[in-house]
Formats: sequence, C-alpha cells, structure tokens
Amino acid sequence: MIISASYRTDIPAFYGAWFEKRLGAGFCRVANPYGGKPSRVSLRDGVDGFVFWTRNIGPFRPVLAGLELPFVVQYTVTGYPRPLEASVIEAEASVALIRAVAELHGPRAVVWRYDPILISDLTPPEWHLVNFAGLAQALEGAVDEVTVSFVQPYRKTTRNLDLAARRHGFAWRDPEPSEKAAILAQLEVLAAARGMALTLCTQPDLPGAPARCIDAARLSDLAGKAIAAKTKGNRPGCLCAESRDIGAYDSCPHGCVYCYAVAGRELAKRRFHAHDPGGELLIDLGNPVTAR
Repeated sequence: MIISASYRTDIPAFYGAWFEKRLGAGFCRVANPYGGKPSRVSLRDGVDGFVFWTRNIGPFRPVLAGLELPFVVQYTVTGYPRPLEASVIEAEASVALIRAVAELHGPRAVVWRYDPILISDLTPPEWHLVNFAGLAQALEGAVDEVTVSFVQPYRKTTRNLDLAARRHGFAWRDPEPSEKAAILAQLEVLAAARGMALTLCTQPDLPGAPARCIDAARLSDLAGKAIAAKTKGNRPGCLCAESRDIGAYDSCPHGCVYCYAVAGRELAKRRFHAHDPGGELLIDLGNPVTAR
C-alpha cells in the first residue's frame, strides 16, 4: 500500500508533528469527507512507501531523514504573485529546499509541480514562459520530471478566483484547448532543455505525456525493488497507482486562490489552529470548530 500525504492538504508544511507522532504509533484515522465513520489507516504494516505533497518541505526534513521506507515528494513551485498565493514561501527558498532533498535522497525523490497554470492579467502566457524557464534553470539536475496542469474551473475554484480578481483588480480566464496545447508545447521544450520530462496531470483532452503522481515505478526505483500497485485514478484520465490519502480538505492555510481542496481560507485557518498534533485524526470533523 502507498500512503499519500496529502493531495487534500499540505501535511509537510503544517502538520509534520502530527505525522511523526502517528508514524510512531503505526497508524492514523482519516475522517470521511463525505460523512460516515473515520477509517483506520496503517502507517507501518503493509506500507510500501509514501508520496508527500507540499509547497514547503522545510519543517518536514527531519521526518524525511528518519523514514525507513521510500518516498517521493511532489513539490509545487509556481512563483505566482501574492494576490494568487497569499503565504507560500518564496520560490527561491523552495528551489533551495528541493535541491537539498535531492542531494540527500537523489533526483528521483522529488517531482517539481508547476501547477495549476493560471492565465490571468497577472500571469499571461508570456509571463509563464519566462517564469517557468527561470525555475527550470534553477532546478536543473535536482529533478527529472515536472508535472503541469491548467486550472480546473470547479465551482468553488471559480468563486474564489472571482473574489480575488475583484479584490485585487485582475481578470482571469480558462484558455481554449488550442491555446493550452501551444503553451504546453513551449513548456515541454523548456523542460527538456534542462533534462526534465514534462508530464500532464489528469487532463486527457490535451496533448502530452500523462503524469502518474502516485508513481509505483518511481517508488520502486527508490526502494531498489518492485512495488506492486494497480492503477486506480481519482478521476477520469488519472493514472495514479492505488493509494490511501490521510489528509483532510479545507485544512491548508496557504491561501492559494485557485486551490480545489479549500473552499475558503478562513475555514482552513480555523481548522489548522484547532488541530491537535497528538490526535489520531488530522482534523476532527466532529469538533464544532472544525466541522463548520
């Protein structure tokens, strides 16, 4: 079994103490986001490896150093303006952290994520090409893959983007498929020039190599042995290996206005501050403070 920690929230940046305690206990409980009883998830017996999702691995590096199982870090670095990303660490700091992890654990241990790609007045297509090229140059040799995607205009994503656009005075749009394809082609060339494969996360209608964000083959390379896991995507077009995610929605206080996992930053901040690092659950949805 592969443990995903977590595409629902940023455990390495905000909940590392909780993860370390649960790792010592050998299990955690995970709230059902759709109702029902929490489930018990082993973090030791039957676990083949971990996939961590983050925008700041810094607080989590001591945990990585103590892990006995293989892991992959899916590390998002976009370098967007503050109206879009209120409190993520600076891109230069993230680049330094990625390089530090790669030096200790090898370039197969980190995948750079430049996603989602948001086309706006603040980040037009030409801005992305320059920004991506600079980040790719800075990460050359530290990663061998960069995963991209375009913003998915889910209802809550659209609402949050529209609110931010009115507040900060910019416009955003969902480009036509032909424009997206043209941008992807240019990004692929820039990535290849820095020794990186460019993969596309769960957007099968666009051209490009599909990503496997929960990648059993990559984990196998790091483990030095085969890790068997069937493909079991989360949505149409997803090629991820089967995994158990231990995170919780609406609990990441980074404040990225395009995030699909957070309906509103205030709720995420309340849940973060109410979080119990010693609890079995990351977020106790039975607590009135965190449930609403």
